[in-house]
Amino acid sequence: MSKNLFIVESPAKAKTIEGFLGKDYKVKSSIGHIRDLVEKEMGVDIENDFEPKYEIPADKKAIVAELKKLAREADTVWLATDEDREGEAISWHLFEALGLSARKTKRITYSEITKSAILRAIENPRTIDKNLVDAQQARRVLDRLVGYEISPILWKKVKPSLSAGRVQSVAVRLIVEREREIQHFKSTSSYKVTAVFHTEGKAVLKAELNKKFATREEATAFLEKCRTAGFSVSNLETKPARKSPSAPFTTSTLQQEAGRKFGYSVAQTMRIAQHLYENGLITYMRTDSVNLSGTAIGQATDEIKRLYGEKFVHVRQYKTKSKGAQEAHEAIRPTYMNRHGIDGEPQEMRLYDLIWKRTIASQMADAELEKTIVTIKASTADEVFIATGEVIKFEGFLKVYFETREDESDEDAQEGLLPPMKTGEGLTAAEISAVERFTHHPPRYTEASLVKKLEELGIGRPSTYAPTISTIQKRGYVVKEDRTGVQRNFNVITLRGGSVNAEVRTENTGAEKAKLFPTDVGMVVTDFLLANFPDIMDYHFTAKVEEDFDEIAEGKVDWRKLMRDFYKPFHKTVENVAEHSERQSG
Repeated sequence: MSKNLFIVESPAKAKTIEGFLGKDYKVKSSIGHIRDLVEKEMGVDIENDFEPKYEIPADKKAIVAELKKLAREADTVWLATDEDREGEAISWHLFEALGLSARKTKRITYSEITKSAILRAIENPRTIDKNLVDAQQARRVLDRLVGYEISPILWKKVKPSLSAGRVQSVAVRLIVEREREIQHFKSTSSYKVTAVFHTEGKAVLKAELNKKFATREEATAFLEKCRTAGFSVSNLETKPARKSPSAPFTTSTLQQEAGRKFGYSVAQTMRIAQHLYENGLITYMRTDSVNLSGTAIGQATDEIKRLYGEKFVHVRQYKTKSKGAQEAHEAIRPTYMNRHGIDGEPQEMRLYDLIWKRTIASQMADAELEKTIVTIKASTADEVFIATGEVIKFEGFLKVYFETREDESDEDAQEGLLPPMKTGEGLTAAEISAVERFTHHPPRYTEASLVKKLEELGIGRPSTYAPTISTIQKRGYVVKEDRTGVQRNFNVITLRGGSVNAEVRTENTGAEKAKLFPTDVGMVVTDFLLANFPDIMDYHFTAKVEEDFDEIAEGKVDWRKLMRDFYKPFHKTVENVAEHSERQSG
């Protein structure tokens, strides 16, 4: 018989921790939640001040029975579930379901699964934080009330077996609204003029005109003017520039970057990150903090000095911007900064490498650049050509890591080393072309850009992004797919060798890769909910509820009061819609 029963959520976590603790500890897993709101009914006693009705699901009864027996035999029960609200709620449910006594129960938290972190947590136990539990209960109860009362209306008014959810419906609204913007978008064209010049030293210089032309006639007239023009460098401006590294990863920035760099879905990123965390390789992966511990910063700077030298070190302490973020928590980082890579599945190795590089880069010096802007004038025109170049003078953090952007374009002007030139130098135009370009509709969301938007609006928290995005696809409101583009003609007018020629070329446009599209059902349900439940579908209202949950977690608001304030007007709307709204079809 072990003196100590140590309970965590997952078998993988249990296995890692078991290696750190001696024979006096028995480490067991609850395999996730062991209690939830009852399935077959509302599960919330509204008359009794929103008292939740919990049950132990059939597939958890054996685990609970085993843990009960072990708890009776142990001197101390350690509840060592995750450090967020969900983890706190699991600990509380274990306390209640196992009939534990406060005298022999200790709650501990840690942000990484390393021997030193676990032993330090054991030395600093606390009691269950009921405020965190209440914030989680409030989310669960409110979501159940919304789902349970609105879904039957959807069955009657739209079609059977549909469901509504407080956060999922708002996420679908974003995708529906974006699709409608795209449907109503009218593309316009203009002519972008670029030139290839030769310097006196016969080097090649690419430049772009500082004006676009609205019509083919205007573009042609400009090229005709250039036929007899002389070109020269009218201004040469060189100025220093700096690039700073991004903050270490939060849940949402990791989901975004893994999506952009590797094409991972949000759920896939979380699955891989969870595995890395449970094996003691990274810190807890559900966080909205960009904070790094003093120890982590110390390890990172030691590593940077060793690998790249003192000049590359720049210690930074990032501040978390998101509301409700807990600074005590840390950003996602490797548990040991001197572990540059890991063995394992290719996806795990890739994600670990990304986290290591991002963390190390966050403590490195700015990259120092030199930006050169060359202005080229034509003797026969008022418009000027601009060439830009960027040279890295000192790599700084770019030696390790470069962040990708969702909206990177292939059409950017030349960036790189420009040939040597001086003001007043004459240039020869080898070719000037005016290419018809079209305005783009707003981009459809990827999973990564949807997470970014939800975070910007304050909707959801690190633990909810992945489940929300999975749910809206599972329910058939949204599909993620590739779509082929269509052929489009465009005009190209070229001045070469003293003559101006026009031709029509074709290109493929509008191809989409792994983008989120609303289904017909998703659009009909969104329209119905917007017309009948404007509050539930309102972005600000949804964000405000998240702030209310944060206040419950901080002990500032009573969760039952939040339920009372929400439910009365909401239920009235439900009754009104059930009685008076029209049946929808689409």
